[in-house]
Amino acid sequence: MNSSPPAACDVLCVGLIVADHVSAPITAFPPSGGLACTPRIDLTIGGCAANVAVDLAKLGVSAGVVGCVGDDVVGRYVSDELREAGVDCSQIVISHEAQTSTTLVVNVQGEDRRFIHVLGANRVLTGKELKADVLTQAKVVYVGGFGLNAALSGENIAELFTAARAAGVRTVLDVVIGETDAISDMLKPVLPVTGIFVPNTDEARVITGLDDPLEQAKVFRRQGAETVIVTCGARGALLLSPTECVRIPIYEVAEVDGTGGGDAFAAGLIYGLLSGKAPIDCVKDAAAMGASCVRAPGATTGTFTAEELRAFVESNDLTIDRIEN
Repeated sequence: MNSSPPAACDVLCVGLIVADHVSAPITAFPPSGGLACTPRIDLTIGGCAANVAVDLAKLGVSAGVVGCVGDDVVGRYVSDELREAGVDCSQIVISHEAQTSTTLVVNVQGEDRRFIHVLGANRVLTGKELKADVLTQAKVVYVGGFGLNAALSGENIAELFTAARAAGVRTVLDVVIGETDAISDMLKPVLPVTGIFVPNTDEARVITGLDDPLEQAKVFRRQGAETVIVTCGARGALLLSPTECVRIPIYEVAEVDGTGGGDAFAAGLIYGLLSGKAPIDCVKDAAAMGASCVRAPGATTGTFTAEELRAFVESNDLTIDRIEN
């Protein structure tokens, strides 16, 4: 465990910490044995928990990461970068057996990203590392990358979320569909203690077998999630809460790299929650943060500060589509 004393953080981000090697877009993916040149390859912070924490710190929110890195140069780089970004790292575990998780992110013009990933030290994280005295000082606990690591089990996160809710801490859950086919079973104990569930529609399709985001959201509500926000890429997001159902479009920006867009969305959502905003306005903040992220290479490079976010949302209107549910 990191020897630094724990800090009181408004948001605790539990889950994946990754070092991303991100290529600037290439014109075409090379064939077997081929070579493609890119203007640059950047080493950046990645992983759901790390990205959300960095984005929140840029928004002026006190945020800490609960995760695991290897005892290697990449792990030291990631930890140093997180601290430099203003993120509390006192809850990061250092593994002496597993390497720091790393992803190769290949961007191809006109195509979706390609990922080559090693789970590495993230495989060690169980969710039980977070101490009760640290949890009870928070306002929100976010779990990202749920489903990729079997050790971060449904039972463990259900226990964490139950303790959080008992302490008045709000719970936010995001998922990643990996090689496991057990994601539906992993979610069963967690959704009844989840305040906000934020899958994308592709992930929701795998879990529910349904194509329509509204029907996907209804399934998750029936399974216990209080509020469901299904993100739908260029089609915006669908919000289904106990009191309303709306579709919210995206903010149109020139996309350079989609890496971290979903994590920036989660950070904007949490920022809105902490600001006491209505759910629709929280999703507007989320959409704006997601839009800011994709304008630059890397998962956190281009995301807004609080002042930039406020100015962007105030100067760009979105037409909200209210749905009878």
